[in-house]
Amino acid sequence: MADIVALVLPFFGLILIGYVAARLTHQPAGALGWLNVFIIYVSLPALFFKLVSRTPIEQLTRIDFILACLAGTYTIFLLVFLIGRLWRGNSLADSTMQALGAAYGNIGYMGPGLALLAFGEAAAVPVALVFCFENAVHFMVAPAMMALAGGDSRPRGLLVLDVAKKIAFHPFILATAAGFVAAAGQFEPPLALQRLIDYLAQSAAPCALFAMGVTLALRPLTRIPAEIVYIVPIKLMLHPLVVYVVLGAVGNFDPLWIYTAVLLAALPTATNVFVIGQQYGVWQERASATILLTTVFSVLTVSGLLFAITTGRLPADLFP
Repeated sequence: MADIVALVLPFFGLILIGYVAARLTHQPAGALGWLNVFIIYVSLPALFFKLVSRTPIEQLTRIDFILACLAGTYTIFLLVFLIGRLWRGNSLADSTMQALGAAYGNIGYMGPGLALLAFGEAAAVPVALVFCFENAVHFMVAPAMMALAGGDSRPRGLLVLDVAKKIAFHPFILATAAGFVAAAGQFEPPLALQRLIDYLAQSAAPCALFAMGVTLALRPLTRIPAEIVYIVPIKLMLHPLVVYVVLGAVGNFDPLWIYTAVLLAALPTATNVFVIGQQYGVWQERASATILLTTVFSVLTVSGLLFAITTGRLPADLFP
């Protein structure tokens, strides 16, 4: 258990430091802007490129792994969407945001740092695959559902073009694609360039976690929405369980890939859910509360999951 505490405490400690720093210094929200630019456009792309470019190309083309992870995530999306739409009678837009709150994990800011700390650089490829393909699908589903709900009145062609641009030019996806090309061509950067990439990659996790803590502090919890009662357990417990079962049923995956995918599914709600809500003027306050509460409770659930993995209580092969 001491090993789990030693792993999780620094990780969530960085989030806490960012939160406390923001609450004590009272900096304006705009002060976070350049740090976010550095994280999104420089340090995390450098990390993704570094790790993917060093991976044999055959490991980067596991379509079965990608589809299995997407199936698990969108099972959760559909479940929560139907709960919101049929049981609670919410609007299409609200139901979509609830579903994103339960299915869209913080796989960008939290995923790489935690997975690499827990499992080493061998976790880089499944992290990159899950991140790129799940984000691409989320980027397509969110505007499509909002267009159906009437929250996006742009012409269909313009909407499709905007979605395609967001996917194609996202810095993380561009960096991962460059890593694919480098891996296929067995490209070795010059020593000076490699050192620069290494420095940037090393800064990715600390900066991202600190920025996440600041972001949480800037969106204080004003009330607890009713949806939290089912979104929190579904996101933090059912989502990783479903991904675990789907990967086990499909089979033929490296145990480390299974554990990495399950860990990513167990992460709290992504801050992008708030950004999407803000973009369409729907579910903003509740998205902020969901992000904060899933992050707080994930300290316990993620720690428990890592304990189960490292002690062998969670077998990699569910259906031997």
